Amino acid sequence: MRNTFIVGSQWGDESKGKFVDFLAEQADVVARAQGGPNAGHTIVVNGESYVFHLLPSGILHRGKLNVIGNGVVIDVPGLLKEMDSLATRGFPVGDNLEISDRAHLIMPYHKWIEHLAEENDKSRLGTTRRGVGPAYADKARRVSGIRMCDLMEFDVFQKKFLQSLTQYTSALGAVGETFDAEAFFEAYRGYAERLRPHVTDTTLTLSEARKAGKSILFEGAQGSLLDVDFGSYPYVTSSNTTVGGVCTGLGVPPQAIEEVVAVVKAYTTRVGDGPFPTEMDPDFGETVRQAGNEYGATTGRPRRCGWLDIVGLRYASRINGFTQVAVAKLDVLDNVETIKICVEYRVRGELMTNFPAQLSLLDECEPVYEEYSGWMSDTTTCRSYADLPETARRYIERMEELIGVPVTMVSVGPDRAETIHRR
Repeated sequence: MRNTFIVGSQWGDESKGKFVDFLAEQADVVARAQGGPNAGHTIVVNGESYVFHLLPSGILHRGKLNVIGNGVVIDVPGLLKEMDSLATRGFPVGDNLEISDRAHLIMPYHKWIEHLAEENDKSRLGTTRRGVGPAYADKARRVSGIRMCDLMEFDVFQKKFLQSLTQYTSALGAVGETFDAEAFFEAYRGYAERLRPHVTDTTLTLSEARKAGKSILFEGAQGSLLDVDFGSYPYVTSSNTTVGGVCTGLGVPPQAIEEVVAVVKAYTTRVGDGPFPTEMDPDFGETVRQAGNEYGATTGRPRRCGWLDIVGLRYASRINGFTQVAVAKLDVLDNVETIKICVEYRVRGELMTNFPAQLSLLDECEPVYEEYSGWMSDTTTCRSYADLPETARRYIERMEELIGVPVTMVSVGPDRAETIHRR
């Protein structure tokens, strides 16, 4: 398999984890580039569900190396909890996991400050309150970021933590928390020793893998329209979810990425606040939400549901360079009589085919739809493209035509086996 980046093409929650898991069988290395425990990747294998927040989605395949890159912000107790949970289910984590020594850590005070921000309606962005944004902010400020390599030198970690803690004492009081520094350091000393065998310079690992001709599957978190630079700012995440985030989040050159597979949900969802041009009316949106189990894997929050948005997808394709499309959750539309595709926006009396930067403009965009008859039949038992109803194939092929990128995979259910490899 060529070195491949699996990217979310919408506002996240597109089922990227499923496609990483599906393709991981063909890869030697699965590497996660960015995000933190605000991401939730759900994988279903033989009816068993596994939810990962920090571990790469290839971790269920034995004999594959999994890498957490420097672009990921890590909640150490959360990561260890995931590792322990996986081990109890028959998937021990050992030398199949490497963690970048340059990855930044989420500290308790990052969660305190984000909790306060979300409680303030004026600054509410709909975050998961996992401390991800403040951790990235500390990284960018260059004065209080704590990295995994610091944890490996525990005296350095203690000094940096205490220096940083002084900036957050007011937040500690405001959220009503108490903090026992002695217990905290005792716990983290143990965490450091548990993680030590996994921590290394992962840029060297990935470079050597490429030189050896091994195939690498690059995994992102969230979606392209949540990219901190290219998304619907400020209702975005705190990292680069697009293809550039692979290079900066893993320390690989652009030429290392040979394929870009865009995961496109057969409709659109988003979590939290912010403009959403193709959002369905509440009653129908609730029907789709129930059919698709559209609730956040991290927080359980209901996702807002909308029709497929080609304007956003073309924009995401332009900035990522999609080479393939994987369609997710086609089966959720099995009982929908009329299906809509937004092909352009109407705003202030003009038609628009580009995704605007201005939030005020995006908020005014009205979708212009094409309508198609639904297939009104069960697709979950289909195992080849020819098995799909003709109207479902027509929908996929119109999507392919509008985006301008071939659809190579189609998901008709959550399980690994419920995937059609079209090409």
